[in-house]
Amino acid sequence: MARTVGTTVRGIRTPIINKGDDPVKIVVDSVIASMASEKFDLRDRDVIGITESFVARAQGNYATLEDITRDVRSKFSGEIAVVFPILSRNRFSLVLKGIAMGVPKVYLFLKYPSDEMGNPLMDIEKMYEAGINPYTDVLDEQRYRKLFGENVPHPFTGIDYVSYYKEVAQNGNIEIILANNPTAALDYAEEILTADVHTRHRTKRILKAAGAKKVYGLDDLLTKPVNGSGYNPEFGLLGSNKATETSVKLFPRDCKKVVDQVQKAILERTG
Repeated sequence: MARTVGTTVRGIRTPIINKGDDPVKIVVDSVIASMASEKFDLRDRDVIGITESFVARAQGNYATLEDITRDVRSKFSGEIAVVFPILSRNRFSLVLKGIAMGVPKVYLFLKYPSDEMGNPLMDIEKMYEAGINPYTDVLDEQRYRKLFGENVPHPFTGIDYVSYYKEVAQNGNIEIILANNPTAALDYAEEILTADVHTRHRTKRILKAAGAKKVYGLDDLLTKPVNGSGYNPEFGLLGSNKATETSVKLFPRDCKKVVDQVQKAILERTG
């Protein structure tokens, strides 16, 4: 008989996850309870997906703005350039605030016409009509506003990210520049913090080869506890997300260990 149903996906409801909870027990108990309630079985090659947020919350893997500030101060000695962050209220704005609290001046370099995730800073057609070469041209905020207007809303969120990121400045200490060559940052600061995700290793190599005095990435911040904070030894602040107005949730640690424990416990409970 031919198959008439492809992949079936079920969202398993769990209790609210709090710091100190056992993620393995909660996952296994919730799956077993759902199997009994919804009358389905687990079969070979079925997949149980666990979100990173689930594990991080159970671990209590959080850091405050002050924790971020302390780590920034331990790594940098003066004004810094922060290059190529994504445009996100939840993923970067609070991190930027913690950075700005730790240094006298931040030169924030944004990629254009969009960030690496495709979030636009401008209309690409207007960019070409204005004769801008995205491979070579560096735009300060004044020129950006003159060409594209005082309010350039994101098409989905409605947020003008240039204005939004400047609002987290400490006494006006954030200056925004648009560029796509990371070495442009060296005209403003010798110490650089890379904030891109997928291209971060290449960006670091380019900056070091160009003579940057110091180069760190978001993946180099909070790799160890700061004043008892959460941390991630591999990804640092990469993957962090806003938790409260003064704290972020970091990417969880020991994910493979958690997955292995869930798999073992499921097999023991289901045979």
